[in-house]
Formats: sequence, C-alpha cells, structure tokens
Amino acid sequence: MKLVPGDTVALRKARGAFFTPEPIAEHLAAWAIQNDANAKIMDPTCGDGVFLIAAGRRLRALGQTNAIQSQLFGVDLHDTSLKEAAKHLNTQGLDATLITSDFFELRTPESSENLVPFLDAIVGNPPFIRYQEHTGASRQRSVEAALKQGVRLNGLASSWAASLVHAAGFLKPNGRLAMVLPAELLTVGYAEPVRTWLRNRFEKVNLVIFEQLQFEDVLADVVLLLAEGQGGCESFSLWHVESANDLAQIRPYTHVNVTPPTSGKWTNILLPRQARNLYKKVVASSFCTLEDYGTTELGAVTGANKFFVISESTRKDFGLSEDQLVAVSPPGTRHLKLPTFTTSQWNQLREANERVWLFRPDTDDVTKGRITYTDYGESVSVDKGYKCQIRNPWWRPPISAVPDLFFTYMSQNYPRLVTNKARVGFLNSMHGVRLNDAAPDISAEALPYICLNSVTMLGAEINGRSYGGGVLKMEPREAAMLPIPSAHVMRRAWEVLEPQRKSLARQLELGHWTEVSKRVDEAVLGVGAGLQADEIAILLDAARQLREKRIRRAK
Repeated sequence: MKLVPGDTVALRKARGAFFTPEPIAEHLAAWAIQNDANAKIMDPTCGDGVFLIAAGRRLRALGQTNAIQSQLFGVDLHDTSLKEAAKHLNTQGLDATLITSDFFELRTPESSENLVPFLDAIVGNPPFIRYQEHTGASRQRSVEAALKQGVRLNGLASSWAASLVHAAGFLKPNGRLAMVLPAELLTVGYAEPVRTWLRNRFEKVNLVIFEQLQFEDVLADVVLLLAEGQGGCESFSLWHVESANDLAQIRPYTHVNVTPPTSGKWTNILLPRQARNLYKKVVASSFCTLEDYGTTELGAVTGANKFFVISESTRKDFGLSEDQLVAVSPPGTRHLKLPTFTTSQWNQLREANERVWLFRPDTDDVTKGRITYTDYGESVSVDKGYKCQIRNPWWRPPISAVPDLFFTYMSQNYPRLVTNKARVGFLNSMHGVRLNDAAPDISAEALPYICLNSVTMLGAEINGRSYGGGVLKMEPREAAMLPIPSAHVMRRAWEVLEPQRKSLARQLELGHWTEVSKRVDEAVLGVGAGLQADEIAILLDAARQLREKRIRRAK
C-alpha cells in the first residue's frame, strides 16, 4: 500500500509503523480466524488496514456477508491512517469499527468503559519504537497496560512488547493471537518477561522465522507469532521459511519441535533444528564455559580517558615520571591484531606516541609534575565529571588487577582472547580474564587460538547482543557463559595447533581469520571433539548465518 497524503516514511518510522506485506497479513488472518465465520477480530494498531482487509476477506470466504462491520475492529492513534483504512476497506466492499485512540488507553473488555468486546482473534504488526524514543506519558501508559496483564517491563523495552501483552487482554480465554514481531523477541534481555509470559499464558505457541528480509522500508528481521489457548506450554512449534511466499506451504500448526530455555535469550532457536541440536550436543560433551577457566572483569573506568590515559610525549611535557603512571594497553582494541600482546608491541606503541600510560600517582604525591598536570585537569573541568567527583582525590582512578588475557567485548566479526604477555593494565574498552588455579598451564597461550572455533563463535552470537553498526557486545556475565573447549579437548587440539602458531598469527594479522577458523575447527572440533567434516560444516555455516544476520540488520 502507498503512503497516505501528508504522511512520510520518516513520520511512519517515528511512530514505529511499517507496511506489512499482504501475504503475511493474509496468512495470519486465515490462521487466526480459521473456519469461524462469526469470529470477532481486532488489529490494535491497524494503520491503513491491511490486516482488517485480510480478515474481512477470510470472513466473506466463509460465507459471512451481513455482520462484518460488527466483527472487525481497528485501532490507531493516527486519524489519517484510519481514514485511509476506511477507504481501502470500502474498495473491497468491507467495513469495520474504527477507533481513533492510543491503544494503551483502550480499556480491556472487562472494564465498564470498554469499546471493544472480548475477541476471538488479534492480528497485527505492533509499532516498533525503541526505548530512546518511547518515552514520557506514552511509555508510562504502555508499562501500566502490560503490568495489568502481569508483565513487568524494564526501561529498555521497545513499544512492541507492551502492545503484544496488552493485546492479549482483549482475547477470549481460548482466543488466538497472530502478530508480526521483531526478532528481538528471541534475542534481547528486555524481552525476557515477554518470553516467560508467552510460555505461561498460551497453550500453543508457534514461531515462523524468515531467512530473507520481508519489509522494504526497514532492514530488520521479524518473526511471526501465532499463539492460542490458555494454561501454559513447555514447547513451541518452530518453522523456517525463505519468504512470505512460502507461508502457504506450512502444514497446519500442530506439531511441537522446540523447547526454548526457561530463562535467558532464545537466540539459538533462530538456528535450523539440525544445527541447534548438534550445537547443544557438542557443548554438552566437549565444552565448558569461560567462567570455568577464569574470571571475566571490567577494565578501569577513569571517567575521562583523554585526560588520564596519556602518551609518552605528554608524560615528558609535564615532567611526569614512570612511577606516577601505570602501563596499560591503549584505549580501544584495534592494536590487538595478534593472539598475543607482548612487551615489544607495547614499546612500539609507546614510541609511536600512542596513549600507553595511565596517570595514577600516589595520593600523597606533591611533586611539581603531578600538581601541574592536575591543575591543567581542573582548568578544563575534568574534576567536575561524575566519576571524578565521587572519588578522593579526584585524580587517582581505580585500576583492575593485571589480567592474563584481554577479551575484546565489542566485535564486528567475533570476540577475541589475547594473551597479555606484556603484563600491562587495561581500560574499560575491553574486558580482562584472570585464569584460576585449575586452568591448564597452556591456557593463557592456547585459548586465543582455540577460541577461534565455530562453536565458540556461534556461542558468542547466541549469548551476546547486537548494537549499533552490527557490533556484537558481550558484558562480563555474557562472556563468562561463552562456550570454551574443555581442558581435554583443548590439550588435544593444541598438540595440532601449537606448531602452527606463527603461521596462524600471520594469517590473523593479514585479516584472513576465516581461513584460521577452518584450521582451528579441524583441530578443536575434529581432533579434539571427534566431529565429522559434515558436522563441522553445519556448525561453521550456523555461526556464519547468525553473524551475517547481525551485520545485515545494521546496514
């Protein structure tokens, strides 16, 4: 459907509205209504009416001709869209009860002030407004509406989450809910209460995942949610299709083939069943977690890196001695191109005037250099920053213990472990890993190579989160759960990889990480875990698919 007069793509995006392809609307409406010619249906954010038209056509195909207006309900806060919806319905010989309202202000049917009765079906595509724009009174109404259905959403929740939950309040006990939702339903932490609610609220839950993008005006993955009944369920029905054109090939939603975890993200169900089951099997038999090897910690938070993290030339200009400084890995991780960060590399960065020193004099330091530098900091208001204000003295930042390995928690392709052979400190642009006493002696040297296997990379996609630009981010608690080859697998694999260290490092420095990953897979998954070549290929492809989806969403 075309944009209505006075509307623009930018305006629609601001209110989270996107055109739903007709094959998707027709499929969801047909499933929601099934063979009930007397069904009452609502689209809670109907826009220009594509779901209402699909529902009306379904009712008419079932023989209903007289009461369709009293069976179809459409709600939207955008009056111009409702007028356009009425026009589109009229061209189809259809009509509906259209209500101009913020959906969150619409009372559920048990209220004496309701405008809509209990319904047999809800269909639609709720607005997708991220938390940064979903603010003020509108957010408050959405949070309250979700809470009335027993779901407490946190401050990061996008608008679709509350819309989905509030919509269920209009259903009859055994009604059906069919909606287009962002794939964030499965992959983000703020949707955890929604995932729990789905399992507890509905008797049957079906998910349809597309391999191709389905919306022309937004590069985002979506899933179809088809839920019915009440009383809770243990397992879901999961379907993978290429595009909306393949929906007609889906058999009736009757079988159950996936049991999502009781808590945490459901990213792993984005994988085809064969890859998902193989991943679970290999992790259970041959992998542990990074937490089993050591503790993942945050780097130093200075509150003003530009002031506290300085170069060699700045050190000399202010007459600071090395005793007043702590050697650190420079801010960022671009310089960590190799599996090992050595003293030689640190010295090269120092000579290149990179910021390799953390200003951290003793609290009783009254030298001229310290006073001159802190006076400079106060002249540019560094001391007024929040982190500086809450410590005394403001110019002595905290620092974490020197880690055995660095962990690049913000990654474009995959997170990396880097051996800290230079024994320098680190900042909050990376994590640090301190190995525990039970970790094998080879861990510090071997892990940066061993972790370049497809299972660990796949685990990063499953446990991590996607940020702006398609960057994969892993907080310490997520990094701790990263699947790592168990000690016996690592030892077998390292016997193969250790003689190739220099060759592998050169390949990584040149950016040929996919070739390195294949060689690591042969050693870790083949020799170490005993997988066949075709099984390794399945895991390699699964990791690639999730990585490409993440990067594609950001373009």
